[in-house]
Amino acid sequence: MTRQSILITGCSSGIGHAVAHDLHVKGYRVFATARKLEDVARLEREGLEALQLDVTDEASIDAALEEILRRSGGRLDALFNNAGYGQPGALEDIPTEALRAQFETNVFGMHTLTCKVLPIMRTQGYGRIIYNSSVLGLVSLRYRGAYNASKHAIEALADTMRLELSDTDIHVSLIEPGPITSSFRANAYAHFKAHIDVEHSAHYEAYQKAIARFEGHTGKDPFELDALAVSTKVHHALSARRPKARYYVTVPTWLLGGLKRLLGTRTLDRILLRLA
Repeated sequence: MTRQSILITGCSSGIGHAVAHDLHVKGYRVFATARKLEDVARLEREGLEALQLDVTDEASIDAALEEILRRSGGRLDALFNNAGYGQPGALEDIPTEALRAQFETNVFGMHTLTCKVLPIMRTQGYGRIIYNSSVLGLVSLRYRGAYNASKHAIEALADTMRLELSDTDIHVSLIEPGPITSSFRANAYAHFKAHIDVEHSAHYEAYQKAIARFEGHTGKDPFELDALAVSTKVHHALSARRPKARYYVTVPTWLLGGLKRLLGTRTLDRILLRLA
């Protein structure tokens, strides 16, 4: 029996790393990709079939897909669009180039790769496309505007693609994790330091409190789950005859997703202001 194949982006750590290993154990043929060559080499040492893929580089996408199709005989059953990061900071403090970079990875890279995978799936007559979104694709929090916007964009793209592929056997699903154990927070803090001028910001005091919370952070956040919780949802999206359009993972996602449907904007705003 031929193993179901899946291409996963952003496998160097966190969700991508956990999902790649879990699906590999479950019997999938996993093509685990990462941007840095040293991460690709480490993934190979861990027993995964790994390739270099930078979603912001179209030539890199083309090269990775060409090699995957060579190895698989021209077949690819599924794509998990996972690569991404967060750019924190008040919107008025985020340089346009930083916002553009956020979208290059989190939105445009996913879109480019997906559009290159779709002809493969159309030719074979089936496929699964899974986007890793966020609870912040459902609601918005202060000081996460760039990331909020990128994930709201992914939600819209996935919803539209699901409608446009409704007459095919290619299914589109969104994963909406919430707090997951990963290096996301540390990576976001690095982007914050790189692009935000804290000293001259009208949000100086809020930034100082956020920095203190980050640098004093130990252990897990409330309701934080291991990345394997995401893999459970990805596996369902891959194996179900009729996969769900959306998969909520953590309690905050269920809670905030529900509150958005039930409450008016001003009431929801009051709740969200207490969370930032």
